[in-house]
Amino acid sequence: MTEGEGALHRLDGVLSTSGYFWTLCLVGEDQSEKFSRLTSELRAPFSATGDGKRISSGFSYWGVESTVAWLHACSDLFYPVMRASIESFPHRWSQLLPSVTGQGFHYVSLGTGTGHKDHTVLETLQRGRAGELCYVPVDVSPEMLRQGQREALRGLGLRASNVVPVQLDFAGARNARRLRRLVEELVGDEPVLYALAGNTLANFESDTGLLAMLVRELLRPQDRFLLEVATTGALDEPSALAAAQEYQASPRFGEFVTSAVMQYTDLHIDMDSVSFEPAVEDDRALMVKVVYRNRTGAPLRLTLPDRSRIDFPESDTIRLLITRKYAEQGLVKLLGDARAQEVDRYRSGSHAGYGEPRFGMDLMLLRSAAPAPAAAPPPPNPFT
Repeated sequence: MTEGEGALHRLDGVLSTSGYFWTLCLVGEDQSEKFSRLTSELRAPFSATGDGKRISSGFSYWGVESTVAWLHACSDLFYPVMRASIESFPHRWSQLLPSVTGQGFHYVSLGTGTGHKDHTVLETLQRGRAGELCYVPVDVSPEMLRQGQREALRGLGLRASNVVPVQLDFAGARNARRLRRLVEELVGDEPVLYALAGNTLANFESDTGLLAMLVRELLRPQDRFLLEVATTGALDEPSALAAAQEYQASPRFGEFVTSAVMQYTDLHIDMDSVSFEPAVEDDRALMVKVVYRNRTGAPLRLTLPDRSRIDFPESDTIRLLITRKYAEQGLVKLLGDARAQEVDRYRSGSHAGYGEPRFGMDLMLLRSAAPAPAAAPPPPNPFT
């Protein structure tokens, strides 16, 4: 090994020339702590409405089985929500390009998904760059990182040392601060484009709290935030029912939402016990709550990841997923409460035929609306 050449320097050459798809991943948290949290959430008290036992958003994608089930769902012809989102993303992203072109953004993807959207963004961000683009995909699931990264980097020719996958649950403020410090060490003061695509925000119980935290903890004045959300033109019961039916119609989506509870408990899955329950969430969004309800007519006993056992009484539920479609007034309030300012936005329009609900998928470019910190006053001049 020559002077100044370390193992990481040589590893960059190996990753770039080996001809095999190696994945170098930074693990940002203790996985045993996540098992503890998952177990705790499954011990919640009885609820007939899906507000007790639950699988939080990050755990829905955690593990090989859930990752494979998600990738299958995204290609399901009967699951138009995500398939249409992936297929239409290049056009929607192209409408925002005037607001990002030529600014030299690096890219941090919060939740890589299938990788198709990251590929579209990376392909345009690297055009005409004088320097090298840094790509930081972040996901709670190492397997999702690997699968998404493979598609995201296809044919782009990014240097292996400029791709830094990070296994991290970005939904916690402490982890978000850690991520920001890492990104700042990688890119310095150069601007960063963060992205939360695929209507992921809608899967969190406190969506406003999550967005506010991410904007507060991640964004510097020069940074931007790309947010993709599903939208609705109406807040009424027929529209809520239609939103639920979009998900219920896909067998592959049903396999995905039950994959985590099947993987981490010994519950025998009966798809007839999965309910897609619609609601109008105040004046802001349509909500669909996906729950697994004990309909056996008798109490069950479930084994959890730590081998402890819990009661699962008749009519008790495990919430598998929540999702939303936002009304315009709901989005305005969401951004205001999160202290996020809209820089640019592509409104997909609310597609509908006669008598059909008006649903769409909007793409927004945001910045922090918080005032920049005041510059420190200069030190006093000792000679005056």
